[in-house]
Amino acid sequence: MQAVDFNSDMGEGFGPWTIGDGVDAELMAYISSANIATGFHAGDPGTMRRTVERAKQLGVAIGAHPGFRDLVGFGRRHINAPAQELVDDMLYQLGALREIARAQGMTLQHIKPHGALYMHLARDEEAARLLVQNLQIIEPTLLLYCMPNSVIWRVAQELGQPVVREFYADREYDLTGSIVFTRNVRALDPATVAARVLRACQTGLVRTVEGEDLFIEFDSICLHSDTPGALELVEATREALDQAGITVKTPQ
Repeated sequence: MQAVDFNSDMGEGFGPWTIGDGVDAELMAYISSANIATGFHAGDPGTMRRTVERAKQLGVAIGAHPGFRDLVGFGRRHINAPAQELVDDMLYQLGALREIARAQGMTLQHIKPHGALYMHLARDEEAARLLVQNLQIIEPTLLLYCMPNSVIWRVAQELGQPVVREFYADREYDLTGSIVFTRNVRALDPATVAARVLRACQTGLVRTVEGEDLFIEFDSICLHSDTPGALELVEATREALDQAGITVKTPQ
């Protein structure tokens, strides 16, 4: 791999509250794509605007990061809602960020569902298909960030929505290729995370929780801004990529 996208979730505070270490402004200098919270799991109009402004200043591409309607649970609790309701919520959030971005002279590069909604769309074909069908109508060139070989990845390929496959730097994998979901992420060692990412980029392999290697194909690295010590993790990972001659750039 000679080039890779590097994305992170941004703007996930709410009003005067911040999430994680509150390092969005510093962290954004190391990534190529920012997933901006759109109000349902985190974020508010002012935070969205400020995050778009920072991305514009640094030349970072932006995307909508819609979640379940779950401020209290930070969008990491599953909500058993009909597919149409979930898609209505995602389109509402997409439109909100799109207009805030347009006022700043920015356009959206991508959409990436958040947390439990991301995982729901990875396995629920009804909701995944309905979302992609709607994207085909309103934003047929919008990149859809998703897990490789997931249900929504397959549906998007079938219907012609462009996809960006992700590798999670700060999450564990099992042998099925699924992320091992956790609500409380522990602090991670920056050197270990950087080495894990570099190995995945150079060999396509990641060590699973079962202790075996898994082959994984991806176009973008994701590292969450709310992970403890996120800034140090991103700095170490970016340094490792730079030293290995792997260019960090948007997937377009």
